[in-house]
Amino acid sequence: MDGERLASGSSELAVGESPRGGAPIPSGSGSCSLLQADVLDLDEDEDDLEVFSKDASLMDMNSFSPMMPTSPLSMINQIKFEDGPDLKDLFITVDAPESHVTTIETFITYRIVTKTSRGEFDSSEFEVRRRYQDFLWLKGKLEEAHPTLIIPPLPEKFIVKGMVERFNDDFIETRRKALHKFLNRIADHPTLTFNEDFKVFLTAQAEELSSYKKQGPGLLSRMGQTVRAVASSMRGVKNRPEEFMEMNNFIETFSQKINLIDKISQRIYKEERDYFDEMKEYGPIHILWSASEEELVDTLKGMAGCIEQCCKATEKRMAGLSEALLPVVHEYVLYSEMLVGVMKRRDQIQTELDSKVEALTYKKADIDLLTEEIGKLEDKVECANNALKADWERWKQNMKNDLRSAFTDTAEQNIRYYEQCLATWESFLTSQTDLPSEEDSEEKL
Repeated sequence: MDGERLASGSSELAVGESPRGGAPIPSGSGSCSLLQADVLDLDEDEDDLEVFSKDASLMDMNSFSPMMPTSPLSMINQIKFEDGPDLKDLFITVDAPESHVTTIETFITYRIVTKTSRGEFDSSEFEVRRRYQDFLWLKGKLEEAHPTLIIPPLPEKFIVKGMVERFNDDFIETRRKALHKFLNRIADHPTLTFNEDFKVFLTAQAEELSSYKKQGPGLLSRMGQTVRAVASSMRGVKNRPEEFMEMNNFIETFSQKINLIDKISQRIYKEERDYFDEMKEYGPIHILWSASEEELVDTLKGMAGCIEQCCKATEKRMAGLSEALLPVVHEYVLYSEMLVGVMKRRDQIQTELDSKVEALTYKKADIDLLTEEIGKLEDKVECANNALKADWERWKQNMKNDLRSAFTDTAEQNIRYYEQCLATWESFLTSQTDLPSEEDSEEKL
């Protein structure tokens, strides 16, 4: 895929500088075509992850300068990113979930509307319906075709037991948003966006997609690939380059940090919801009490009004957490798992090369044939490494932008929440100060 084609499909993945300004992703032509299909992950549902060095922190922000404005919201605005130029030529929307009940199963399908100006598409607009299994198929095909590119994560197939029902409206909406982000992340990727399986996924009707899936490698071929992958993992990589050792260390540390943040954030949200439920009952009690306390009527009603206003502010803050922070943090938890798969597939390619070199050293097979195979594998390893290094830098920049944006949005929402509650209670205090006291009433008499 030539550079002009990549440029025409470029688009920013997150707020901030476009990641496409970095190193180009190796194309699928030439020696890179060797990366396809013959290296499989051991678990088809395993997600590819991302990395964090042990000395790195989640944020790379500079500390506040003494000359910076002291207003909290003005501080937030100092670190907001501005959107870059819009170069998108592929727009995808996932919406309109529908439930389907058969004698065998119950499942949800989602409408996918695609609008594009690309010449390789037969039309400028497409509308199809897909179920979760179709998304899994697409993710698997992308991993086969591009084993060392960082494929965006899919939401989990099942959720934590007891949290929410599988076909609960909130769960379906959360999954819809995650699937929407999954497809748009692919559309914004400089290489994945031109993948043929991705195009078929967006344009083929259900029957056409089913027929297309059957054109893949047969069962025996897939079993052979899996056996080779297992054998490579058992041998292990002997001489992993230093830069990939650093990536692996980054992944381990990042995974620990982001999982902990995700766990605590979920707990905070649950506690916030419990607090909100208590607050809803707290206000009306003051109203009931005021009916039997003639001298405290205004004070009790004022308290009830303040609690109601704070309750509304709390509800708004909870909505902000569930929309701006929690999905972003959890997506990068899944990304961290995906990166583990990426590193594993890279190591499998290198291990295959190492085994051939070892066989040549001990002359365990035809030397001419081994030499030819080693040459091809060296090209394959080089292509895999270059793809991962380029995609790695792009992913890290997106990660920093996404998390920074999520954290600053949360900070802004918290500031507004506390300012609103503070103003509400200050107004209540002022109203109580203006009320005549009992002693003042007696003096007037």
